[in-house]
Amino acid sequence: MADQDELHARISQLERALAASEGTVAALMDAAEESNAKVLSAAAVAQQSHRLAQVIARKTQESDAQREALARALRELTAAQTELTHSQKLTAIGQLAAGVAHEINTPIQYVGDNLTFLQKVFEQVLPVLQAAAAAAADEADGRARLSTLLAKLRLPRIATQVPRAIEQSLDGVSRVAKIVGAMKDFSHPSGGEMSEVDLRKTIESTVTIARNEWKYVAELELDIPDDLPPVLCLRDELNQVVLNLVVNAAHAIAAVVGESGAHGTIRVSASVADDWCEIRVSDTGIGIPPELREKVFEPFFTTKPVGKGTGQGLAIAYAVIVEKHHGMLTLESEVGRGTTFIIRIPSERSMPQLEAA
Repeated sequence: MADQDELHARISQLERALAASEGTVAALMDAAEESNAKVLSAAAVAQQSHRLAQVIARKTQESDAQREALARALRELTAAQTELTHSQKLTAIGQLAAGVAHEINTPIQYVGDNLTFLQKVFEQVLPVLQAAAAAAADEADGRARLSTLLAKLRLPRIATQVPRAIEQSLDGVSRVAKIVGAMKDFSHPSGGEMSEVDLRKTIESTVTIARNEWKYVAELELDIPDDLPPVLCLRDELNQVVLNLVVNAAHAIAAVVGESGAHGTIRVSASVADDWCEIRVSDTGIGIPPELREKVFEPFFTTKPVGKGTGQGLAIAYAVIVEKHHGMLTLESEVGRGTTFIIRIPSERSMPQLEAA
């Protein structure tokens, strides 16, 4: 009996040992599975990280390529815009060439007429002077000849017309010089560099070369103070903008007055205040309907007949003022009463702040 109890005790002990062993094995198996899972998870993570790194590298290359393409496109766009502005300027000069030639030809013609008149007068006066010299030498026939020549000379008429002919000729030469100077100032390139500009002088030059465009349909008024401070800008490109606006104003007035011979008014004013320079070009033309006012600055938009406009003038003007001068180009218009275009560009004092920003 004692042996049986001892056997049962031994069996119980073995069962407990076996149970403990099974628990240990189970724990070891769980630990092994967990370890395997971690190993597998780390491998998966490593693999995923490798794939992710490849994706990032590819996307980075694509991004770099896109940035380079964007930079290249920007350079090409800037070059194209500069070329377009220059082309528009050359087109404008070409369109104005006939008018400028007419403006020069008119004073040249009456300078020529006056010189012909003065030549004939001199041919008549010279014998009189010679006879006067003979008369002064107390020659009897010289005094008689002098009296005859003076009677033919009509001295009162010469005394009136010769000074007038000289004055007209000097005025004509002055006008030609002014037109040539205006053309030189308008066409002189600024080299793409900002410089201090005498706004009164540059606007006067621009309206002078455009005179043949507006003189038949409008009176032009300039309201620019003599003491207006210099403005920092791209001179030739600002000239182009003002030219486009003045020519457009003339066309808008022509649409109203037609062939009637009546004249409207173009008014160009400039002022500097609160670190801004403001230029206004107003006309008493046909006006712009509300539904078209948002479109006038779009490239190739025009309401002019075919052959009368390319639709580029205001688009280029907008790019010059807004993009190159960090300014604003807006308009106010009333159908049947006229339009005012308003240019606002930073003055020299505020330009450094904008460049720093």
